[in-house]
Amino acid sequence: MDQMTFKHDTVLSDVHMHRPNTHHLMTRLNSAGQPVFRSRFRILADSHDDSDSGTGSTNEEKHNSPRKDGGTSPEQDEEGGNQGNVEPCLDEDGDLDVTHRPRKSSVDEDGRDLVCPIILQQSVPDLDQDEDSDDDDDDDEETCCSKDIIQIEHTMATPLEDVGKQVWRGALLLADFILSEKDTFRGATVLELGAGTGLTSIIMATTAKTVYCTDVGEDLLRLCHRNVFLNQHMTDPAGGEVKVKQLNWLQHSLCTDADLEFSWTEEEVADLYDNTNFIIAADVCYDNDLTDGLFRTLYRLCSSFIHSCTVFISLEKRMNFSLRHMDICCEAYNHFKHCLSQLQDIEDGRCRFKVEHVPLNFSQFLLYERIEQLELWKITASPLESEQTQSDSD
Repeated sequence: MDQMTFKHDTVLSDVHMHRPNTHHLMTRLNSAGQPVFRSRFRILADSHDDSDSGTGSTNEEKHNSPRKDGGTSPEQDEEGGNQGNVEPCLDEDGDLDVTHRPRKSSVDEDGRDLVCPIILQQSVPDLDQDEDSDDDDDDDEETCCSKDIIQIEHTMATPLEDVGKQVWRGALLLADFILSEKDTFRGATVLELGAGTGLTSIIMATTAKTVYCTDVGEDLLRLCHRNVFLNQHMTDPAGGEVKVKQLNWLQHSLCTDADLEFSWTEEEVADLYDNTNFIIAADVCYDNDLTDGLFRTLYRLCSSFIHSCTVFISLEKRMNFSLRHMDICCEAYNHFKHCLSQLQDIEDGRCRFKVEHVPLNFSQFLLYERIEQLELWKITASPLESEQTQSDSD
């Protein structure tokens, strides 16, 4: 193929489109026949220096801006009043002769064409069981040497029902928040709803004790399980554990059938209800029915806990032109806000919900475009029985 093409009914994440200097290597085809890519995301050690990296700049652009000879760029000379009275370079016609930066080659260091990636392997139904293959060992040895790099396998474009296989800005925003609030989540038991590729769960496991990484669909859960395996070099030293499990928002009970993959054990179900401190979800509110299912699941879980629980939901407010309104609108976002309001107004004597908007003034640890449409919400769920018991004891 000469170029990558996407059908009209596919959805494309903007994350990788704003990382032009990053090589995305296609490793295989998944069971649905979709190309699976592997991308590396570097966690910045000093995020304060890169707090405005949401403009779309990359590491290479930042590091390549100073000149190697220690001199200043033409822009810096102009700002400094052209100190030294250096004469501008003119061509033989008297026009200003501008030296352009050489273009980067479209071929990476291994000589692989970025437009026509090579399929390294074909996926099999038991791909997650192939974790000890030689190819994997080579990649893992390289990755283990870099404790600040997270590797994520993902797709680049999918139908709407498979968008969880892509990487979205909402997940990167929530990962930033987790990295900036490590002490808050340290040693906690965390449940992620709609985990997708598992990126946020992996980041959470660098500080939390146990992370239940949940979603639906065998192909997606295997992809998530694969990413957890690829990033053990990050979670194992921290003592965190990621457990990939199936959790369907449209069902009222957890799958405990031992014969099914990614089912729950009785011990895990008890641990979930007894010890979950936080629930997180990233960019999962794009369909009204799924949003309703998310809030029903949140209410059902939080009302069953005997302790308070804090929920963090990140999302991107997406604007579309609606023929029904003949105007630009955010229908999915408006429905999400409606559900937030309904949750906060619940008065059933079981649980009280408090909703807060979290300002995005925390540092940026991952390179992506932190656009103004990104939001982070905090929901505090407090069982009324525990509050009553505490007041009686006082």
